[in-house]
Amino acid sequence: MRTHVMELQEGDRLKTDIFNRAGLHILPKGTSIHTEEIALLIRQSIDYVDIELREGEAVSASKDPKEFTQRLRDNFYFTLKGYQSLFLEALTTGKFNQSMVDRHLVPMLEVLDRNKDVVSLLIAFSEEDVTIYNHSLQVGLLSYYIATWLGYSAEECYEISKAGYLHDIGKSKVRQSIRNNDHELTEEEREEMKRHTTYGYEIIRDSTGEDITALVALQHHEYEDGSGYPGKLPKEKIHPYAEIVAVANTYIGLASPDENRNRQDLLTVLRRIYELGFGKLNEKAVQALTRNLLPNFIGKRAKLSNGETATIVWNNPMDIFKPLVQVDEEQFRDLSRERSIDLEQVFI
Repeated sequence: MRTHVMELQEGDRLKTDIFNRAGLHILPKGTSIHTEEIALLIRQSIDYVDIELREGEAVSASKDPKEFTQRLRDNFYFTLKGYQSLFLEALTTGKFNQSMVDRHLVPMLEVLDRNKDVVSLLIAFSEEDVTIYNHSLQVGLLSYYIATWLGYSAEECYEISKAGYLHDIGKSKVRQSIRNNDHELTEEEREEMKRHTTYGYEIIRDSTGEDITALVALQHHEYEDGSGYPGKLPKEKIHPYAEIVAVANTYIGLASPDENRNRQDLLTVLRRIYELGFGKLNEKAVQALTRNLLPNFIGKRAKLSNGETATIVWNNPMDIFKPLVQVDEEQFRDLSRERSIDLEQVFI
């Protein structure tokens, strides 16, 4: 049971060995937690540990994950249907009902606030069939997390999430054959697809009058080196909210299946996003994404490039894609030293 150190109780027992950021062994598996152990964990900047189920919680704890997953999916589909309604309304009238955005998005964000394991959420959402609708929803949800990690206020986080949720609404004005991407686009068709940014700006302005949300729709394909569209804007001209949504949009796009239904592994996507943070995507937003997703890998099973299956036990802050892993009960591999071995895939 993954637990924040400030929520530990006297007598809790560690389910796994604990290592600090330098890779030093701090507490062994099975340690009984008391005030001294909690103080040690805090001094070592360790936020979460895995503990054994507390007495009397075995039954309820076994049910909670399933109940939460079902509640999460119920809210996901409710918010998804809301976006579909918004999209179809924009398709037919050129506008959408602002109140529908709040009615469908707020409950979803409230559920997200009760779950901090973003990796499992992203993997679960990636199992859905990809459409414009769920792509937009996933971008909105990930934008919310990134904004939270960057320290934005609750109100700002909601506005950023809403901007991510609506960022592709302009595709409602693009021909169906083009937006469904069921064939290789011609140059003329690609140019029409790019106009979804301008269409989105106009639709949001006409529907809500919100300049910033509309600006995010216009700018979410701009790059800091000026190579994006539609304005080829330099970094200083791109709104900070648009930079966050651009990171979320790029991540969700890379994590989606290709035309052959193949998906890139989560680690491969994160490595690519990390590279784009040097010149194209906003560095702070990229760092917030990678450094907050990677700690959620701790405790998860992973496939190594040498064919072994291991458990990630510690993230190396100096080399974030080279963690310490445990292969069996007694064998550990420090991938920052064993440079020929890489993480290939992470499992839930």
